[in-house]
Amino acid sequence: MSVVEQPWARLRRYTAARIGLGRAGVSVPTAAHLAFQQAHAEARDAVHAPLDVNALLDGLRALGEAPLQVQSRATDRAAYLQRPDLGRRLDEVDARALQALNASPVDLAFVLADGLSALALQRQALPLFMALRERLVQEGGWTWAPPVVATQARVALGDEVGELLKARCVVVLIGERPGLSAPDSLGIYFSWAPHLGLVDAERNCISNVRPQGLAPAAAAAKLHALLRLARTRRLSGIALKDEEDERALPAAAGAPLMRLLAG
Repeated sequence: MSVVEQPWARLRRYTAARIGLGRAGVSVPTAAHLAFQQAHAEARDAVHAPLDVNALLDGLRALGEAPLQVQSRATDRAAYLQRPDLGRRLDEVDARALQALNASPVDLAFVLADGLSALALQRQALPLFMALRERLVQEGGWTWAPPVVATQARVALGDEVGELLKARCVVVLIGERPGLSAPDSLGIYFSWAPHLGLVDAERNCISNVRPQGLAPAAAAAKLHALLRLARTRRLSGIALKDEEDERALPAAAGAPLMRLLAG
């Protein structure tokens, strides 16, 4: 049976989305079916693969940081996936350790969390952190606590970390739920005045950080602009709107498709 090609299949050069696959009878072609199965397997692997904590800690130390390591109350991956509430709270021993630091107040606390894709954190966190730190240093006037690497962690765990480290704002870099074309997508969440009990409406989110989506350099520029607004207005969440002109961001890998669709 011959494969019927889609006339707009050429757009596939510009996106990882499953468009223009063609058909063989009433089904997709064998190659497209096998590619789907592979993507599904990669997404499942991303959810279950453990974070290489030592490599991430070493990368942060190479940047001159003194990172800390914590975990949530979820003792393993099965508990993490079945009990989201456990992933939102620090292990009690780690919470006491952070409190014992008796940290001085800072502008920012960074939490690098495995989330639902340790692969995303492994690939995107350091380039993003480096790009953001360069902007913070260049602007001056910013202080931050030692970065915290967290395992079996959900977004809300960052609020507890930020509160214990006496940070005015917490920034959580976390692996997003893998899609069938993006097993390594990183999300950024930040909260002003972090504390236990914050709700999603009090956070800002930047998603799809990866070279094929929002490139780390562009994400760092957007995050920096939002953090400046948050510090000026002393708030985050639905009251803080993204006012960054997308055209002013560093070029992202997805730009060719946007230019094609626009013109």
